[in-house]
Amino acid sequence: MKRRQQGILTGMPFMAHVSSRSFVDDMGRKIYLAKAPTRIVSLAPSVTETLFAIGAGSQVVGVTQFCDFPPEAAQKPKVGYANPNLESLVALQPDLIITPQQFLKLDLLGKLEELKIPVFILADRSVEDIFSHIQTLGRMLDRSTEAVALGMDLRQEIARLKVRTQGQPPVRVLYVLNSQPLITVGPGSFIDQLIGLVGGVNVAAKSATPYPRLSMEAVLQEDPEVLVFPIGKAEGISESEQKAWRQWTTLTAVKQGRLRQIPADLLNRPGPRIGKGLELLVDILHPSSVSSSSTGERP
Repeated sequence: MKRRQQGILTGMPFMAHVSSRSFVDDMGRKIYLAKAPTRIVSLAPSVTETLFAIGAGSQVVGVTQFCDFPPEAAQKPKVGYANPNLESLVALQPDLIITPQQFLKLDLLGKLEELKIPVFILADRSVEDIFSHIQTLGRMLDRSTEAVALGMDLRQEIARLKVRTQGQPPVRVLYVLNSQPLITVGPGSFIDQLIGLVGGVNVAAKSATPYPRLSMEAVLQEDPEVLVFPIGKAEGISESEQKAWRQWTTLTAVKQGRLRQIPADLLNRPGPRIGKGLELLVDILHPSSVSSSSTGERP
C-alpha cells in the first residue's frame, strides 16, 4: 500500500529542530510533527467536537458514524468506529489520526505505524484529562489561543455549577450506561468524577474498575435515590429498559419516582459540551437549585 509523503515525522528523536513539536500521548508514545497537521481523522465524537470547538474543523477529513456535532461534522467522510477500515483511513491521506485508547486495536495501530501515519491516542480517565487534551490539541494544531479560551470557559462553567450545589444534601445516584448486563461508572472514569463534583454519591464508588458491572443485589443494597439514564439516537438506554426498572419497588429512586434521562452525547462524551451535561445533572440531583434555563426529563 503506497503512501504519499506528508511532511510529518514520527519516531525520529535525533531531529533536534522538531523537538519543540513533540507530543506524548496517553500510552506514552511520542510523535514528532514538523508542522501543524492539515488532514486529520478523528475516531471519537468527543475528539471531533473538540477539534471544531478550537476552530480546526476544516482540517478534519474523516470521522466516525457517531460524530454528529456540530452539524458540519456529520458531513465528513465516515471511517467506522470501533473497527475502522484501514483502506478507508489511508484513502483519506491523513497526516494525523486521533483515537480513544479503549477502542484502538493494536494490529491496526501496527499497520498505521508501518505506513508512517502518526496516531495520537487519548484516554479520558478524569475531568482534568479533558482539559489537558484540549490544550494538547490546541498546541498540535497551532490553535493554542482558542484552546486556552475554551478550557477557561469550561472551567468557569464547572466552577459555577459547583457553587450552585454547595449546601445541597448528597444524593445517591446510579448512572446506567447499560442495562443488560448492568454497567455503570466507577472510580477512574470522568463521569464518576463529574457526579462527585456536584454533590452526587456514586453507588458504584467501591468498584475496582472505571466501568464496572453491578449485580442487582449490589444496587438494592446501595439503594440509589436517583437513577440516571443516558439517552440518544446512537447510544443510551431504551424506553422499555428504563420502564423495567420500575419493578424494583424497594429502591428509593423508584418509590420517589426519580428516574431521569440525560442526553448521552452531552455527558458521555469527554469533550467541550460536558458543562452543559453537568448542568442537566445538577438539575436532576438537586431540583431545588434548578435554574430557569434547564430542566431534567422523566422517562
